[in-house]
Amino acid sequence: MPDALDQIFAALADPTRRAILGMLLEDDMAVTDVAEPFDMSLAAISRHLMVLTAAGLVSQEKRGRVKWCRLEPDAMRTASVWMQGFGQFEPINLDAFERFLARELPEPPGDDP
Repeated sequence: MPDALDQIFAALADPTRRAILGMLLEDDMAVTDVAEPFDMSLAAISRHLMVLTAAGLVSQEKRGRVKWCRLEPDAMRTASVWMQGFGQFEPINLDAFERFLARELPEPPGDDP
């Protein structure tokens, strides 16, 4: 379990990966759609997605020629359960997590409110 938690928290430590998770809260997305709002190469986004996938936070599935990404909340739940052991943290409510991400993360470039 510690190795899995290490991977989860390492994945969550990066702001780009947290932004990707926030985007995937809405719906499954094609890798190219995930990459669109970021000012980085598709290869860089793919590397971020590989870290998220290795941590179990995201799953990827090939549909035809397109690779799709899906949020996997069970990994987040694992981290939440671990944090509850400290008595200060409530279980993660994904709706509340989405609101937190919306407050904390800047709007992706090119998006107007």
